[in-house]
Amino acid sequence: MDLAPSERAAALRDDLLAFMDSHVYPAEPLYERQIEEGGDPHALPPVVEELKAEARKRGLWNLFLPDERWGAGLSNLDYAHLAEVTGRSPHIAPESLNCGAPDTGNMEVLAMFGTPEQQEQWLVPLLEGEIRSCFAMTEPEVASSDATNISGSIRREGDEYVIDTRKWFITGAADERCKVALVLGRSDPDGPRHVQHSIVLVPMDAPGVTVVRNMTVFGYTDQHGHVELLMEGVRVPASNLVGEEGGGFAIAQARLGPGRIHHCMRAIGMAERATDLMVDRARTREAFGRPLADQGLVRAAIAESRMQIDQARLLVLATAHAIDTVGARAARAQVAAIKIVAARAACDVIDRAIQVFGGAGVSQDTPLARFYASARTLRLVDGPDEVHLRTVAKQELARRDR
Repeated sequence: MDLAPSERAAALRDDLLAFMDSHVYPAEPLYERQIEEGGDPHALPPVVEELKAEARKRGLWNLFLPDERWGAGLSNLDYAHLAEVTGRSPHIAPESLNCGAPDTGNMEVLAMFGTPEQQEQWLVPLLEGEIRSCFAMTEPEVASSDATNISGSIRREGDEYVIDTRKWFITGAADERCKVALVLGRSDPDGPRHVQHSIVLVPMDAPGVTVVRNMTVFGYTDQHGHVELLMEGVRVPASNLVGEEGGGFAIAQARLGPGRIHHCMRAIGMAERATDLMVDRARTREAFGRPLADQGLVRAAIAESRMQIDQARLLVLATAHAIDTVGARAARAQVAAIKIVAARAACDVIDRAIQVFGGAGVSQDTPLARFYASARTLRLVDGPDEVHLRTVAKQELARRDR
C-alpha cells in the first residue's frame, strides 16, 4: 500500500506550504483584528477575499473534488495530504482554497446528485466561491446521531414541498453569503426506516426561514456561525428535491465519507502545529534553572505527541486509500475509526501543548485554546465517538463470525 502523494499532489503540497508561510500565517492576526474592528462577528474579514484571490491565482482552488468536471481531479489520498496542511490554520486556510466545510460536502452532493438546473443555480457559484451554503440536519428535539430520528417535516403539496422544522448547530448559516440550505427531513413517516427522508434545497431568503440565534462553541463565536434555524411553512418548488424522494439518508451518508477524511486530516494539521509551538516553547522557556526541553516530563509530552500524530496520520491515509480503491461503503468501519482516532489525538496533543505554555496556552495569545475547542467539538460533529465505536465493533464482530 503506497500512501505517498502523487507527483502532482506533492507539487501542490509544496505550493500550499509556501502559500501558508507567505500569506496565511501572516493573515491570522489581521483576520482577528478585522473581526473585532468590524463589530459584526459574522461579517467576513476582507483579508479572506484577498487570500482567496491569491490562492486561485496559484492554482490552489477546489482541490477537494475528485470529479474533474468540477474540481482538481485528485484522489482522496492525494487531497488528504493537502487537507492536513490547511488544518494548521483551520479558520482561514480551508476557505482560502474554497475547500471549507460544509460547502465541500454540499458541492459533492450537488455534483453527484444534483440536476443540471440545480448545478447551474447553486453548484457553479459555490465552486466560484461567490456564495456559501449549509447542511441542515441536526435537530434539538431528537438524538440526531441516529439520522433516522430526524423528524422535521418535508411534505409534498402539488408542485411544491412544504418544510416545517427546527434545526440547530447548522454551520455556516450565520454568514450573509450563505444563500442555500440542503435540508434533510422526513418526507414519508410511514415508509421503511432508511427511506423516510429526503433532501431539498431551500434558499435562505425563502419566506418562513428564520435564523433564531447563533450557538457558541466553548464560548467562541465562529465567523460563519453555528445557528439554530427555524423553518415554518417554507415552500419550495418540487424541482428543489435532491436526488430521489426517500433518498435523503443515503445521500447524507454518501456525503460524510470523504468529508471525514478532510476533517481528520485537518485535525492532524492542528496537532502538528500545536506540536511545533510546544517544541519552540520548550526550547525557549526556562523553569527551575534550565529550559523546559530539559525536563523529562516535557520531553515525554513531546514524544507522546509525535507518536500519536504519526499513528493517526497513517490510519487516515490508509482509509483515504481504501475509499479510493474499494469505495466509502466498503471502508465504512475504517472511516468510523479515523473519526475517533484523529479527534482524540488532536485533543491530546493540543492539551499537552497548552500545559507546556501554561496560562498563555488558554489565552488569545496563541491559537491553542481555539484549536482545542475545534478538536473537542470534532468528537461530536458528524456523529459522536460512541456511534463510530458502535460501527467499528459491529464490523469486528461480523468479521469474527465469518
